[in-house]
Amino acid sequence: MSLSSVHATLTTLKSCQTDIGTGMDIVTNVAMDLAEAQDGEGNPGVKEMEAMILECAKLDREINYFVDAVQQVIQEVATQQPEAMFNLSAKVKEKFTERTARLSDADLHRHQKVVAFKESIKNSVNPANQESAEGMEELDDDIAVTQSQVNFTCPLTQVEMVNPVKNKKCNHLYDEAAILGLIKTRHSQKKKCRCPVVGCGNSDVKESDLILDQILKRKIQSQKRHNNR
Repeated sequence: MSLSSVHATLTTLKSCQTDIGTGMDIVTNVAMDLAEAQDGEGNPGVKEMEAMILECAKLDREINYFVDAVQQVIQEVATQQPEAMFNLSAKVKEKFTERTARLSDADLHRHQKVVAFKESIKNSVNPANQESAEGMEELDDDIAVTQSQVNFTCPLTQVEMVNPVKNKKCNHLYDEAAILGLIKTRHSQKKKCRCPVVGCGNSDVKESDLILDQILKRKIQSQKRHNNR
């Protein structure tokens, strides 16, 4: 097996993680609809969605550990004789098994999207957030009339956010693709990513600090539906 084929496989796995993340967002949206329609976190449908998102989190975690194991082994064999490549697969399996053996399913509940799932469901069934069909229509109108109540504009792109994420440290909102792109760029420059909101003192924005704001996302979608009428 050549190193080029190994790198190609890792690239494919990382793209799969993007699809997994998208799937987890879809599961969260479905669960929110179920929670609102059936009025409760404990209904079977929401429980099934939670089990599904935990499975996705587990797969995402395993891909992360597998990619790390492969990269570590590649670094090790790079300094050894060419024959070491023949044992690449066995070494990766050994390192991956060693790392995953110490994992606990309880850790999955700290996964970024699992946390976002639980917060979204909690907010969906909170009596203060429950709306009748007439109330939701009024909410759409209110949002369309004024955006000063909630800022839908990303501080990075200066356009309306598509997938708004909230920073747990400073509570500022950004579009997911924009902030992740900035984090990646700054890290490639060996620098920390500062919060792009003017005046914010958060000098180290990390991907693990970001949570998808499903409530705001639904408000943005409601406004778009209103504007398209």
